Amino acid sequence: MKSFYKFGYVLILLILVNCKVQNPNGKLFDVPPILLSSQFSFTEGPASDKEGNVYFTDQPNDKIYFWDWKANQIELFLSKTGRANGTYFDKNDNLITCSDDNGEVWRVSKSKSIEALVKGFEDKRLNGPNDLWIDKYGGIYFTDPLYKRDYWKNFKVEIPEKNLYYRNKKGVITKLDTFVQPNGIIGSQKLKKLYVSDIDAGKTYVYDILGEGKLSEKKLFCEMGSDGMTLDNQGNLYLTGRGVTIFNNKGEKINHIPIDENWTSNVTFGGENNSTLFITASHSVYALKMNVSGIK
Repeated sequence: MKSFYKFGYVLILLILVNCKVQNPNGKLFDVPPILLSSQFSFTEGPASDKEGNVYFTDQPNDKIYFWDWKANQIELFLSKTGRANGTYFDKNDNLITCSDDNGEVWRVSKSKSIEALVKGFEDKRLNGPNDLWIDKYGGIYFTDPLYKRDYWKNFKVEIPEKNLYYRNKKGVITKLDTFVQPNGIIGSQKLKKLYVSDIDAGKTYVYDILGEGKLSEKKLFCEMGSDGMTLDNQGNLYLTGRGVTIFNNKGEKINHIPIDENWTSNVTFGGENNSTLFITASHSVYALKMNVSGIK
């Protein structure tokens, strides 16, 4: 019996130690963000690979860079990206990009081979895929707002609605919902939730994930739109615009990270133990060491 109590005590101690490591004193972060670089025109679409390196886009310059967190340096990954915006890594560590030059979604391997996974919907050009999230089935949820670009040639609107779509692993694309201007998107298979921002409506919605490409009716999560978003392992949602605003899973604002830039576009977790918040904002990128990590 004594050995049983001893084992129980050790187990409780380990749990408490782990909780302290994950989130000491209940604070999400202790120090301000660190500026990594301000060499860009407009940064967007950060996504972390299996090693924790963060890839992000400089859309006006049609380039993708990556932050090597171990060396703490930024390197060019790809030029001629199809004007990549939002990105996400699939289970094979390929970078999936919303490349809006021709209204497409691309798959880019680490060896830089490129395949267009989405070229349109029902033989019509998409407006400009903006952000995406990939589920456990390999399906891609992506938003398709309309931001007319100066670099588009001979563009005409073929789909007047601004929609949320799902591309399944076989390549079949389904329209799921319509918004004023859908933008940021993030999901969690663990939580079985999908979050989508309607940025022009100033709202973020949440869906229950019911299956492969199947969602519940959307519910209002909070009265704030967002350009990009991410989730931590406590289920907190991070929204962007004027800095980074953090909401708990009840839709209550719990914190704000000020960023001294005109616009904060997007966020993701990466780095060591997936516990660095990587922030893209106007001409710059920032890193913030967190006491939580990104959700798996």
